[in-house]
Amino acid sequence: MSSERSAVLVTELEKSYIDRKEQVKAVNGVSFHIQEGEFYTLLGPSGCGKTTTLRCVAGLERTDSGQIVVDGKVVSSHNPTVFVPPHKRDIGMVFQSYAIWPHMTVFENVAFPLRVSKQRVPGHEIKRRVEEALTLVQLEGYGGRLATQLSGGQQQRLALARALVREPKLLLLDEPLSNLDAKLREYMRAELRDLQRRLGVTTIYVTHDQIEALSMSNRIALMSDGKIVQEGRPRELYQKPATQFVANFLGSTNLLEATVQGPLDAMWSLETPAGQIRAACPSGVKPGDKVTISIRPESLGIHTQEPSSGNVLPGEIDMFMFLGEMAECRVRVGGSVLRTRQHPNVNFHHGERVFVQIPVESCTVISDEYGVAAPEYQEETEPEAVPA
Repeated sequence: MSSERSAVLVTELEKSYIDRKEQVKAVNGVSFHIQEGEFYTLLGPSGCGKTTTLRCVAGLERTDSGQIVVDGKVVSSHNPTVFVPPHKRDIGMVFQSYAIWPHMTVFENVAFPLRVSKQRVPGHEIKRRVEEALTLVQLEGYGGRLATQLSGGQQQRLALARALVREPKLLLLDEPLSNLDAKLREYMRAELRDLQRRLGVTTIYVTHDQIEALSMSNRIALMSDGKIVQEGRPRELYQKPATQFVANFLGSTNLLEATVQGPLDAMWSLETPAGQIRAACPSGVKPGDKVTISIRPESLGIHTQEPSSGNVLPGEIDMFMFLGEMAECRVRVGGSVLRTRQHPNVNFHHGERVFVQIPVESCTVISDEYGVAAPEYQEETEPEAVPA
């Protein structure tokens, strides 16, 4: 895709470090593009390369190879050699630690980027822009307070206001909610996403938290070992994981090893330790192939009478736990134990005989050789929450 059509275009990015005299490739051939106004998340476990990728885009790290284009301007390249320093990249950045000046007032913290800018900003313009930024993050009236007098959530908003006061083309957020408690983090997720949507600022968000990624993003790039292993919309990654790593990292799932038997009723028949299952398979699979089936716990139904549709397998209740908003029920089916999530009103007992119903469309067949069955998705303009 051309840089003219993308707010951010990263191509074959590589970055290595020396650790104990050995070269470690933190970012290994990463490529992605982000449309103007999009909320794009780099998701993955610690050490996967997501923060290093963000720092390369910010100009805080020099790349070993690859190209970075921001708003149509090449800011990092090796052929020819180009490196635009961070303060000239028209970005705003919020760090995990917030990096707030404790000896300054809230107003002066937000005004600081404008006061040190090489382009002189008049005093009245600084006042106007700071007040607008504080209003955006709901801190109007707090300008005279010391930054240390703010709560954790208010400090996070202050850091965000300071990043936005320059009116950047690109907003970079590195684990900005990780220091907040669970309730405040949940509240700030909605606040931050709403603010980004209203401003329309292109955003790259780095997190290890799958709930943050699924609930806030237009698109997600899931990273592992310095590479993007799958990229797509939240629903796509959650419902159609391309690998076992993706299935396991994004929420809970049941993974069943299976052997492809052959075509059956426009689907494929697969033999698993839990019994025979019908499912769509990736193009290219053939009888005898070894594959993995991923089934999300919330997709499984449990019945006392045998249903007439879907994959239906007899089983026995192995464990039942009431968790308030839902009930977790584990069912022994053949040689496997399947984890399910049920409505909190249901009630089962250990050892009770039941039938497990698995919708055919809820079975995602993963093959290392052929990938995953191609999903069909309608275009979505907003992110939507997905069960964890």
